[in-house]
Amino acid sequence: MLPEPYRLHHRADFSRTVRRGQRIGRRDLVVHAFTHTYDDVADGDSLVRVGGPRFGLIVSKAVGNAVVRHRVARRLRHMCAQVIDELPADTDVVIRALPGAATADSVELLRQLRAGLRKLGLQRVPAAALGRTTAGER
Repeated sequence: MLPEPYRLHHRADFSRTVRRGQRIGRRDLVVHAFTHTYDDVADGDSLVRVGGPRFGLIVSKAVGNAVVRHRVARRLRHMCAQVIDELPADTDVVIRALPGAATADSVELLRQLRAGLRKLGLQRVPAAALGRTTAGER
């Protein structure tokens, strides 16, 4: 499950991310990303950000009926939770599911999401993946 501070809720946040951010298309997903700067404060954005990157999902009726759309959205929220540590904290990401997302498996969707984020230059290596040793391994 994706914790509350990491979710986009307001229409204005979705619109800003889709219209002003970068976009990359994959086979089953379109990834929109917008990184906030101090210049955005003049546009009405607040300086205070709680948590890390925020995610929003767009799963339209083209993906399938309500049951299929909710299943796709749950899978995408789970994937967003997996990549939170890999993104800068001042980033908003909107993921638009394309019709193929209904039949794609979770591993493939996660691969497409990570590839899109990497192509946009947003994904960084999490601290856990840097090969740091724990106290018991020394």
